[in-house]
This record gives sequence, C-alpha cells and structure tokens, in this order.
Amino acid sequence: MKFAFVCFLLITAFIFFLVRSADASIHFYDRDPFREVGNAYLVFGGSEGALASRTTSPLTSASSVHDGRSYIRFENITFSRSKAAADKHSDMEQFTGLIQVVIFEASDRDNIGGSAYGGQRSICCTPDLAKLEDCKQGEVIRIPSATDVRWPVVLNIHFQGAELSSQMKDQEVFITKTGMYNLFFISCDQTHKGMTMSGKTFWKNPDGYLPGRMAPLMKFYVVMCLAYLLLSIIWLSQYIRFWNDILQLQHCIAVVIGLSLFEVILWYFEYANLNNTGIRPVGITTWVVTVGSIRKTLSRLLILSVSMGFGVVRPTLGGITTKVLLIGLTYFVATELLNITEYVGTINDVAGRARVFLVLPNAFLDAFLILWIFTSLSKTLEQLQAKRSTVKLEIYKKFSNALAGAVFLSVVWIGYEVCLFFFTFFFYIILIDLFV
Repeated sequence: MKFAFVCFLLITAFIFFLVRSADASIHFYDRDPFREVGNAYLVFGGSEGALASRTTSPLTSASSVHDGRSYIRFENITFSRSKAAADKHSDMEQFTGLIQVVIFEASDRDNIGGSAYGGQRSICCTPDLAKLEDCKQGEVIRIPSATDVRWPVVLNIHFQGAELSSQMKDQEVFITKTGMYNLFFISCDQTHKGMTMSGKTFWKNPDGYLPGRMAPLMKFYVVMCLAYLLLSIIWLSQYIRFWNDILQLQHCIAVVIGLSLFEVILWYFEYANLNNTGIRPVGITTWVVTVGSIRKTLSRLLILSVSMGFGVVRPTLGGITTKVLLIGLTYFVATELLNITEYVGTINDVAGRARVFLVLPNAFLDAFLILWIFTSLSKTLEQLQAKRSTVKLEIYKKFSNALAGAVFLSVVWIGYEVCLFFFTFFFYIILIDLFV
C-alpha cells in the first residue's frame, strides 16, 4: 500500500508539471565588463540551439509557450561607460558612442569580421577593410548571409551626449532558421574600455523555453521515469516473493535501481523547473548530479565486485577491497566534477574549456574499469571451470554475454559522445579564433 501511494504521488506530480506553463530560458548580465579582443570590446551574450519559428505573426500579450515562435528577447539591457569617456563629449552632441548587438548562426560565423590583405582577422572595420569589405569604419564588419540577407542580425545602440549610461529598447529578434545561435555585444569605440552591461535576454523555442540541446530531454526523462517505475515494481515483487533467499548482492542491486528511479525523477523536475523559470538553481542541480554520480559509481563497483566473484564465489573481496574503494572514490570525484561543470548553472549549448578537459579523465577511468571488469570476469570463469561448479558457471556465462552486449552498446554511445565532443570542441575553438 505504501509503495502504491508513492507511485500515485509520482504520477500526480508528473501530470502537475506537464500542465504548467513556462516563462523563459534567461541569460543574466550583471555589470559584465567588455573585454578587449583585437580591435574591439565585447561581451559574450550566450549560445543556444534554436528551431525556426513556425509562424510569422507578431508577438502579443496573449501569446503562449507553444505559440510556434522562436526568438531572442532583450529586456532591461543597460550599458554603462566611464565618466572619462562621457566627459569627452558635450550634452549637445547626439550620438557619442556606438554599441552593436550581433546575432549569428554558426554557419554564418565567417560573415562577422574580416582580414585585410591576409593579415590578422578584425571584428571592427578599419580604413583598409573599409575599402575591401565595403564596411563602415568604426562598426562591426557584417557580410550578409547567402541564404538570408537579413542575417547576421546587427542592432545599434547609441549613447547620447555626455550620458554615462544607455538603455537598449526592449525588443525581440525572431529566429528564421534552425541552428546554433550566438550572441555578442560589441563596441568598436576605443574610449569604451572598462564599459559594463547589465540586463537579461530570453531565448525561446517554438514549443518551449528550454535550450535546443535540452528541449528533448523532458520527454526522455518522462519515459525513463515510467520505465524505471515498472522495473522497480517488478523487482520489488520478486524481492518480496524470494525474501528468504535474497543475497547481499541483490540488496545492492535494489539500491542501484532505487537510485536510478530517484535520479530520473530529479532530472525531470530539474528540467521542468528550468522550463518554467528559465533559471537553474545551483542547489537543486547539484543534488541531481550528485545522485547521478553516486548511482554511476555504485553500479560500476557492483559490476566489478560481481566479476570478481563477490557473493557467489567468494564471501569477501579480501585485500583488494581497498583498491576497489579507491577506484570508486576516484571515479565519483571525476564524475561529480564533470557533471557539475556541465550542468550546474549552465544554459549555453556550447561547452566551456573546463568541461572539454574533464571529459578525458572520466573516459580514461571508464576504460580502466571495463578492462578490470573483464580481466576479473575471465579469472572467475576459470576458477568456476576448475571447480566444476556447473550452475554458477552457467550463470556467469550468461552474465558475461549480457555484459559484453552492454559494453558494445556503451562503445557505440561513447563513439557518439566522442563525435559530439569533437564537434563542440572545434566549434568552441572556432569561436575563440574569431573573437579572442
């Protein structure tokens, strides 16, 4: 009865979160400084995957989350320059400083900036480039896209007179093509050194506000929750039925299944919260990734222990226990650091340098564990064959086949992850080459 009540609460929570509306994927800027890059000053505004709008009708107050519109909305964007920069102008002057908002899709990255006579690439138009690129000196070099001359989008904001601050008009830029979009705030004015900006941008997809990389995961975790819930019910029924014959290993399996169910539920709620608020609370996301790291560590140690014959061939691991616990602790720390870097407070779809390099030790530990597991499994099979333990040998052969199949699927998944890793890595390098 107690378990059935818990299931009822979980299903009710799912329905509650599914019917709630969402607000935005929000990027906040709090006095972010413009840093000098080549002949420009810039602030990175964000990078997300976005689907093309399914409608061209204007945005209204009655527009809903699933209105088919995809856009980036600017709200309360304020630029503040130094008093020294403002004092160089009089109150009677009209435009005394230009800031440009640049939005471009990944395939159009070469349409921003230019190079005179094969020299270093410049973001801002120089006298030489003004002749070659037909650009306006002191502004960002923009070459119209071959597919849509309106892109890349460049919005202009001006300081007036001797004002210390300038506010951008709240507006939306609609996404007309599916792709990875990047946002930069750029100034070509050398007097704007030390300038800062504040405000926020809302990034919306046609069917919600989750970033493109995360949007499909909500439905995925609903399916996973139901799958683990079904597995938990089946396991619990067998657990109760054969209670008197339960092995210590089966208690560990029950813990891993329970953690897996808890993890996917937390992940769904985390994405639902992000979808509804546009913010990833550090505390909630840290708890989610920690539960996931514990689950991954325990499941690997459990498979390693079974491969060594623990609970079936030998009652304890003996002197090797310390090594198993040490590799488990190392794997937990590596996984926790990777997951915190990848998920905690992260909205952008482009991975940072830290995530790129933390993938490598995690992958090395996974490979080491797989090698140790199969080496231990081979020794255990030899021992069972020597002792002629037919029943246990048959069980371990089935376990070996299942493990080999799981490893094969893991290798396929790792291949996909590696391809995705290198795509992300090179895209990140391209951005660095263009703007750093």
